[in-house]
Amino acid sequence: MKAQPIPPSHLPVLITRPQPQADRLAADLLAEGLSSVRLVVSPLMQAVFPQVTLPEGDFNAVILTSEAGAMAAKALRPGLPGTAYCVGRRTAEVARASGFDATSLGQTAAEMLPALAAMPGPFLYLRGREASVDVAAELRAMGKIAQATVIYAQDPAPLSAEAQALLAKGEKVVVPLYSRRSTRLLVEAIPPAARSLLRPILIASPLLQDLPEPMQAQAVVVDTPDGKLMQVAILRAVQTLPP
Repeated sequence: MKAQPIPPSHLPVLITRPQPQADRLAADLLAEGLSSVRLVVSPLMQAVFPQVTLPEGDFNAVILTSEAGAMAAKALRPGLPGTAYCVGRRTAEVARASGFDATSLGQTAAEMLPALAAMPGPFLYLRGREASVDVAAELRAMGKIAQATVIYAQDPAPLSAEAQALLAKGEKVVVPLYSRRSTRLLVEAIPPAARSLLRPILIASPLLQDLPEPMQAQAVVVDTPDGKLMQVAILRAVQTLPP
Protein backbone atom coordinates (compact mmCIF):
# COMPACT_ATOMS: atom_id res chain seq x y z
CA MET A 1 0.00 0.00 0.00
CA LYS A 2 1.35 3.41 -0.96
CA ALA A 3 2.41 5.59 1.95
CA GLN A 4 0.17 8.52 2.82
CA PRO A 5 1.55 12.03 2.21
CA ILE A 6 3.22 13.60 5.24
CA PRO A 7 1.67 16.90 6.41
CA PRO A 8 3.76 19.97 5.41
CA SER A 9 4.29 20.96 9.06
CA HIS A 10 6.93 18.24 9.45
CA LEU A 11 10.68 18.73 9.16
CA PRO A 12 12.32 19.47 5.79
CA VAL A 13 15.05 17.18 4.44
CA LEU A 14 18.45 18.36 3.18
CA ILE A 15 19.98 15.87 0.71
CA THR A 16 23.74 16.31 0.23
CA ARG A 17 24.59 13.10 -1.65
CA PRO A 18 26.49 13.34 -4.96
CA GLN A 19 24.53 13.02 -8.19
CA PRO A 20 22.85 10.88 -9.43
CA GLN A 21 22.31 9.43 -5.92
CA ALA A 22 20.87 12.72 -4.62
CA ASP A 23 18.06 12.95 -7.16
CA ARG A 24 17.36 9.23 -6.84
CA LEU A 25 16.99 9.54 -3.05
CA ALA A 26 14.67 12.52 -3.47
CA ALA A 27 12.53 10.56 -5.95
CA ASP A 28 12.38 7.55 -3.63
CA LEU A 29 11.30 9.73 -0.70
CA LEU A 30 8.60 11.39 -2.81
CA ALA A 31 7.33 7.94 -3.79
CA GLU A 32 7.14 7.02 -0.10
CA GLY A 33 4.83 9.89 0.76
CA LEU A 34 7.04 12.96 1.25
CA SER A 35 5.38 14.95 -1.56
CA SER A 36 4.27 17.62 0.91
CA VAL A 37 7.63 17.89 2.69
CA ARG A 38 10.31 20.27 1.48
CA LEU A 39 13.22 18.35 -0.03
CA VAL A 40 16.34 20.44 -0.73
CA VAL A 41 18.97 18.78 -2.92
CA SER A 42 22.45 20.27 -2.52
CA PRO A 43 25.29 17.81 -3.29
CA LEU A 44 28.46 18.46 -1.30
CA MET A 45 30.58 16.45 -3.75
CA GLN A 46 30.84 16.35 -7.53
CA ALA A 47 32.37 13.37 -9.34
CA VAL A 48 35.26 14.06 -11.72
CA PHE A 49 36.93 11.47 -13.92
CA PRO A 50 40.63 12.01 -14.69
CA GLN A 51 42.57 10.33 -17.45
CA VAL A 52 43.70 6.91 -16.22
CA THR A 53 46.63 4.65 -17.08
CA LEU A 54 45.93 1.14 -15.88
CA PRO A 55 48.75 -0.84 -14.27
CA GLU A 56 50.20 -3.78 -16.15
CA GLY A 57 49.35 -7.21 -14.86
CA ASP A 58 47.10 -10.21 -15.29
CA PHE A 59 44.26 -9.43 -12.89
CA ASN A 60 41.52 -11.90 -12.07
CA ALA A 61 38.96 -9.34 -10.90
CA VAL A 62 38.38 -5.67 -10.24
CA ILE A 63 37.07 -4.29 -6.95
CA LEU A 64 34.52 -1.46 -7.01
CA THR A 65 33.38 0.22 -3.82
CA SER A 66 31.03 2.90 -5.17
CA GLU A 67 28.58 3.70 -7.93
CA ALA A 68 30.90 6.46 -9.17
CA GLY A 69 33.70 3.89 -9.45
CA ALA A 70 31.47 1.56 -11.45
CA MET A 71 30.52 4.42 -13.78
CA ALA A 72 34.17 5.35 -14.30
CA ALA A 73 35.13 1.71 -14.93
CA LYS A 74 32.80 1.55 -17.92
CA ALA A 75 35.17 3.68 -20.02
CA LEU A 76 38.07 1.43 -19.03
CA ARG A 77 36.21 -1.83 -19.63
CA PRO A 78 38.23 -3.09 -22.65
CA GLY A 79 41.42 -3.21 -20.56
CA LEU A 80 39.88 -4.80 -17.47
CA PRO A 81 38.96 -8.33 -16.39
CA GLY A 82 35.32 -9.29 -16.69
CA THR A 83 34.74 -10.06 -13.02
CA ALA A 84 33.89 -7.28 -10.54
CA TYR A 85 33.46 -7.58 -6.77
CA CYS A 86 31.42 -4.69 -5.45
CA VAL A 87 30.25 -2.89 -2.35
CA GLY A 88 26.48 -2.68 -2.36
CA ARG A 89 23.67 -3.77 -4.65
CA ARG A 90 23.57 -0.49 -6.59
CA THR A 91 27.30 -0.58 -7.40
CA ALA A 92 26.92 -4.13 -8.67
CA GLU A 93 23.93 -3.12 -10.83
CA VAL A 94 25.89 -0.28 -12.44
CA ALA A 95 28.87 -2.59 -12.99
CA ARG A 96 26.65 -5.17 -14.72
CA ALA A 97 25.23 -2.44 -16.95
CA SER A 98 28.85 -1.60 -17.85
CA GLY A 99 29.53 -5.17 -18.96
CA PHE A 100 31.01 -6.77 -15.84
CA ASP A 101 30.03 -10.04 -14.23
CA ALA A 102 29.45 -8.26 -10.93
CA THR A 103 28.76 -9.56 -7.42
CA SER A 104 28.03 -7.56 -4.28
CA LEU A 105 30.09 -8.84 -1.34
CA GLY A 106 28.83 -6.49 1.38
CA GLN A 107 27.51 -3.06 2.21
CA THR A 108 30.88 -1.51 3.15
CA ALA A 109 34.50 -1.93 2.05
CA ALA A 110 35.43 -3.34 5.45
CA GLU A 111 32.55 -5.82 5.27
CA MET A 112 33.65 -7.19 1.89
CA LEU A 113 37.26 -7.94 2.93
CA PRO A 114 36.63 -11.39 4.50
CA ALA A 115 34.79 -12.51 1.35
CA LEU A 116 37.58 -11.18 -0.89
CA ALA A 117 40.15 -13.08 1.17
CA ALA A 118 38.53 -16.30 -0.03
CA MET A 119 38.56 -15.25 -3.72
CA PRO A 120 41.36 -15.92 -6.19
CA GLY A 121 43.48 -12.90 -7.11
CA PRO A 122 45.28 -10.91 -8.33
CA PHE A 123 42.93 -7.97 -7.74
CA LEU A 124 42.78 -4.46 -9.15
CA TYR A 125 41.05 -2.00 -6.82
CA LEU A 126 39.50 0.81 -8.89
CA ARG A 127 39.17 3.47 -6.22
CA GLY A 128 38.35 7.08 -5.63
CA ARG A 129 40.99 9.62 -4.69
CA GLU A 130 39.65 9.59 -1.12
CA ALA A 131 38.74 6.26 0.45
CA SER A 132 37.94 5.29 4.02
CA VAL A 133 39.49 1.82 3.54
CA ASP A 134 42.45 1.02 1.29
CA VAL A 135 41.14 -2.33 0.10
CA ALA A 136 44.28 -3.19 -1.88
CA ALA A 137 46.55 -2.57 1.12
CA GLU A 138 44.28 -4.66 3.35
CA LEU A 139 44.36 -7.53 0.85
CA ARG A 140 48.16 -7.38 0.59
CA ALA A 141 48.33 -7.61 4.38
CA MET A 142 46.34 -10.86 4.02
CA GLY A 143 48.91 -12.23 1.58
CA LYS A 144 46.90 -11.48 -1.56
CA ILE A 145 48.22 -9.82 -4.72
CA ALA A 146 46.41 -6.54 -5.19
CA GLN A 147 47.02 -3.17 -6.81
CA ALA A 148 45.03 0.06 -6.73
CA THR A 149 44.38 2.77 -9.31
CA VAL A 150 42.51 6.05 -8.78
CA ILE A 151 39.85 6.35 -11.50
CA TYR A 152 37.64 9.12 -10.09
CA ALA A 153 37.49 11.84 -7.47
CA GLN A 154 34.71 13.52 -5.54
CA ASP A 155 35.56 17.22 -5.46
CA PRO A 156 33.91 19.34 -2.74
CA ALA A 157 30.94 21.47 -3.79
CA PRO A 158 29.44 24.40 -1.85
CA LEU A 159 25.96 24.39 -0.39
CA SER A 160 23.42 25.80 -2.82
CA ALA A 161 21.72 29.12 -2.17
CA GLU A 162 18.50 27.21 -1.41
CA ALA A 163 20.28 25.06 1.19
CA GLN A 164 21.92 28.08 2.79
CA ALA A 165 18.54 29.82 2.99
CA LEU A 166 17.00 26.74 4.58
CA LEU A 167 19.68 26.63 7.29
CA ALA A 168 19.41 30.39 7.87
CA LYS A 169 15.73 30.06 8.83
CA GLY A 170 16.68 28.65 12.23
CA GLU A 171 14.40 25.63 11.86
CA LYS A 172 15.18 21.97 12.42
CA VAL A 173 16.26 19.99 9.34
CA VAL A 174 16.66 16.24 8.74
CA VAL A 175 19.94 15.48 6.92
CA PRO A 176 20.83 11.93 5.79
CA LEU A 177 24.57 11.17 5.65
CA TYR A 178 26.12 8.25 3.79
CA SER A 179 29.89 8.63 4.19
CA ARG A 180 32.48 10.04 6.58
CA ARG A 181 33.70 12.46 3.93
CA SER A 182 30.24 13.87 3.25
CA THR A 183 29.76 14.21 7.01
CA ARG A 184 32.97 16.19 7.35
CA LEU A 185 32.09 18.40 4.39
CA LEU A 186 28.68 19.15 5.87
CA VAL A 187 30.17 20.15 9.22
CA GLU A 188 32.62 22.46 7.43
CA ALA A 189 29.89 23.99 5.25
CA ILE A 190 27.23 24.84 7.82
CA PRO A 191 27.35 27.82 10.18
CA PRO A 192 28.18 26.71 13.75
CA ALA A 193 24.88 28.19 14.95
CA ALA A 194 22.98 25.77 12.68
CA ARG A 195 24.60 22.60 14.02
CA SER A 196 22.14 22.10 16.86
CA LEU A 197 19.25 22.41 14.39
CA LEU A 198 20.26 19.45 12.23
CA ARG A 199 18.89 15.95 12.80
CA PRO A 200 21.47 13.66 11.13
CA ILE A 201 20.48 10.19 9.90
CA LEU A 202 23.68 8.14 9.64
CA ILE A 203 24.27 5.01 7.57
CA ALA A 204 26.94 3.72 10.00
CA SER A 205 28.18 4.47 13.51
CA PRO A 206 31.74 5.55 12.47
CA LEU A 207 30.19 8.73 11.06
CA LEU A 208 29.44 9.84 14.62
CA GLN A 209 33.16 10.54 15.09
CA ASP A 210 32.98 13.36 12.53
CA LEU A 211 30.03 15.15 14.11
CA PRO A 212 30.41 17.90 16.73
CA GLU A 213 28.72 17.31 20.07
CA PRO A 214 25.40 19.11 19.34
CA MET A 215 24.91 16.98 16.22
CA GLN A 216 26.04 13.72 17.83
CA ALA A 217 23.33 14.06 20.45
CA GLN A 218 20.65 14.42 17.74
CA ALA A 219 21.93 11.70 15.38
CA VAL A 220 20.13 8.48 14.46
CA VAL A 221 22.22 5.52 13.22
CA VAL A 222 20.55 2.77 11.19
CA ASP A 223 21.04 -0.80 12.38
CA THR A 224 22.59 -1.98 9.09
CA PRO A 225 24.26 0.14 6.36
CA ASP A 226 21.48 -0.26 3.83
CA GLY A 227 19.78 2.23 1.52
CA LYS A 228 16.24 1.04 2.23
CA LEU A 229 16.81 1.23 5.99
CA MET A 230 18.09 4.78 5.53
CA GLN A 231 14.85 5.71 3.76
CA VAL A 232 12.81 4.19 6.59
CA ALA A 233 14.84 6.17 9.15
CA ILE A 234 14.40 9.41 7.19
CA LEU A 235 10.65 8.89 6.97
CA ARG A 236 10.45 8.13 10.68
CA ALA A 237 12.42 11.26 11.53
CA VAL A 238 10.21 13.46 9.36
CA GLN A 239 7.04 11.95 10.83
CA THR A 240 7.96 11.80 14.52
CA LEU A 241 10.54 14.46 15.41
CA PRO A 242 8.99 17.69 16.69
CA PRO A 243 9.40 20.71 14.37
